[in-house]
Amino acid sequence: MNKFLFFFLCLLALAKSFAQIPYPKIIKKEFLFTEGAYFKQCHASTLAQASNGKMLSAWFGGPYEGSREVVIWGIRSDGKKWSRPEVWADGQINDALRYPCWNPVLFRARNEKTIYLYYKVGPNPREWWGMVKSSEDNGKTWGKAKRLPESILGPVKNKPIELPNGDIVSPSSSEINENRWTAHVEISKDHQQTWKPYPIDPSSKFNVIQPSILMHKDGRLQVLCRSKEGVVATSWSEDNGKSWSELAATSLANPNSGTDATSYKDFFLIVYNPELPGKEWWEGRTKLRLAYSRNGTDWQDLLSLEDEQKGEFSYPTIFKDQKGLVHITYTYNRVNVKHWVLKF
Repeated sequence: MNKFLFFFLCLLALAKSFAQIPYPKIIKKEFLFTEGAYFKQCHASTLAQASNGKMLSAWFGGPYEGSREVVIWGIRSDGKKWSRPEVWADGQINDALRYPCWNPVLFRARNEKTIYLYYKVGPNPREWWGMVKSSEDNGKTWGKAKRLPESILGPVKNKPIELPNGDIVSPSSSEINENRWTAHVEISKDHQQTWKPYPIDPSSKFNVIQPSILMHKDGRLQVLCRSKEGVVATSWSEDNGKSWSELAATSLANPNSGTDATSYKDFFLIVYNPELPGKEWWEGRTKLRLAYSRNGTDWQDLLSLEDEQKGEFSYPTIFKDQKGLVHITYTYNRVNVKHWVLKF
């Protein structure tokens, strides 16, 4: 082959490869509230879009994680700015007993107006239980808190997905003890009124929690899980979440920190901390990245959201809105929630 033709073909292949990379355009970067005005620390943000098109976000906040004063805070966007944070849920049991709140998850099914706020209440992640509230007015007011059945925890960190048949598949997990973690999904066939749990490889060598769910065009479901083993772990289902393959390592590092992923057109996106575990649970959270994949297996970094030597940037949520914009929120040094808006 003529060397000039060979060189041209190589350039063409390289250009095609770059053309296939879905580079994002940054539309907005902002903090969601005034730091220190409402609570000392915050963590574990979540996002959803109301039926009127407006965005909602929630997180837990208080003196420190695990304090019985920690409650669920929430805000609404009018399309230009966010409302002031309000308390949407607390862990008050009775006049004498109160527990901390944890890990809110907002979710609204397709073509429904009701927004559900799932969250946890309890002394710690090994003893907590699932709670839920709902709103019929786009998050302005919330109904009475209800405790989920004992065998159901609700989505532990990341949002459920709705299948084409209308089933809701909720990603969940259990911290059985400090040495053993397992993941599962909970499936509702009656518009989130009742749920049934299905385990994800419960005998695996991996200790996993906080899965996110991807839906592939061929109908398979894939989970991506936080693990203690230094990697994002994955499992696959070919029957709408009722059974799952053995957990396996992906190429993505994981410092025992939460991730979140979503489907977008013909590719997938994940937000993760690209570090290995340290001696302490909080180590490895100074960098945060957005990566993409076309098959759920091979991942490539797209954008560095944070890259510092100190600090904590963790527990991301990623959400695609009705206009196709991608929203990302995450814990910013435990004192604020940072919000990015991207366009692909």
